[in-house]
Amino acid sequence: MFTKQDLRRLILPLIIEQILLVAVGMADTIMISSVGEAAVSGVSLVDNVNVLLINLFTALATGGAVVAGHSLGEGSKERASEAAEQLLLFVSVASVVIMLALLAGRSWILTHVFGRIEADVMADARLYLLITAFSIPFIAVYNAGAAIFRAMSDSRTSMLVSLIMNGVNILGNALLIYGMGRGVEGAAIPTLVSRMLAAVIIVVLLRNQSLDIHLRQGQRPGLKKEIIGKICFIGIPNSLENSVFQLGKIMVLSLVTSFGTTALAANAVANNIALFQIIPGMAIGYAIVTVVSQCVGARRYDEARYYTKLLMKYIYAGMWAVNLAVVFICPLIVRAYHLSAATGELTAKILIYHALCCMVIWPLSFSLPNTLRAAGDVKITLVVSLLSMWIFRIGFSFLLGKELGWGVFGIWVAMTIDWLFRAVLFVIRYWRGRWQDIRF
Repeated sequence: MFTKQDLRRLILPLIIEQILLVAVGMADTIMISSVGEAAVSGVSLVDNVNVLLINLFTALATGGAVVAGHSLGEGSKERASEAAEQLLLFVSVASVVIMLALLAGRSWILTHVFGRIEADVMADARLYLLITAFSIPFIAVYNAGAAIFRAMSDSRTSMLVSLIMNGVNILGNALLIYGMGRGVEGAAIPTLVSRMLAAVIIVVLLRNQSLDIHLRQGQRPGLKKEIIGKICFIGIPNSLENSVFQLGKIMVLSLVTSFGTTALAANAVANNIALFQIIPGMAIGYAIVTVVSQCVGARRYDEARYYTKLLMKYIYAGMWAVNLAVVFICPLIVRAYHLSAATGELTAKILIYHALCCMVIWPLSFSLPNTLRAAGDVKITLVVSLLSMWIFRIGFSFLLGKELGWGVFGIWVAMTIDWLFRAVLFVIRYWRGRWQDIRF
């Protein structure tokens, strides 16, 4: 169903898009680091909440993309377009509700979820959360639109929109932080504006009636239970899984904050660079969803297995290349963030350990299960994630980080133990082949 040229056209824009996202995040942190470590820590805390919500809607978008991909594989462009319309409507309504809840509960989140935070960190976190909360509906719509384009094997369009979004963001940061001295506020406002622009562009592009999947003209708005049910069958377990993963990170942040500003700043910078370390896996993981969903829709399971193996080889090659580069240039990376000597040393230790685990464990833990999700086998991934989070990510974080005195490094070790557990179970599930029997 897909030639190697088709795969290259799908994968290369996805990689560029992920690089853009991570590069802007790194640039944000570097720019904010000029304001001080308290600002870096405050923004990092809020970004964990924002990422939790963004992951939730990204997972819902994946559900819509899988449903649309199955329809394309079956040869029905009309049903695929209807699924896209329902996805955009559903995430629009849900994201506005969640934005309002986030604004109403922002004080509780910062004071109860993250524990005791130093006063200057709290002030920066409050301001950043207040502004960026308004961007949640727009990034949700953009992610849904991008997923729809990927379902058509068109990753170039979402890459170009991402380029515009991130370009506006980075230029706005430079203007407001360096040019006008607005600090944390200078990072938050461009985020909001750029996401608004991206959402508008992606919706306008989807109104092109010549696309295989498009927003049809003259359709009356309204949620359709059957289609939303299919989207939620994939999207809700996937959303819960992604949210649980991010929630685990947030829950252990209260432990990180107890280690002091040095540990908090090192954790923030390491989290920022860690996103760069998994770019090949994230990008090609999206390709797995696109390719396998269409193969499954056409009931061509041998091809689904073939493309899974091929794309996993690509992922491992990319992960090794990127993470070896990070290990070699780690001192230069740390220096770019203007960290103190103690913070820089701790950050480097975390990044090198994380790189080694990314090269071995990460693809099996996070890329391989995309085949299961694309086939509709989402319950097992949710159950495994829940068990792994509570036992390893949270339980071992307190054991290694607090009880054994490993500090913030112990939390990163606990995270990779979580990866290993997930990887073993997902490999077993894939090879048993039960994902081929799922119907929805």
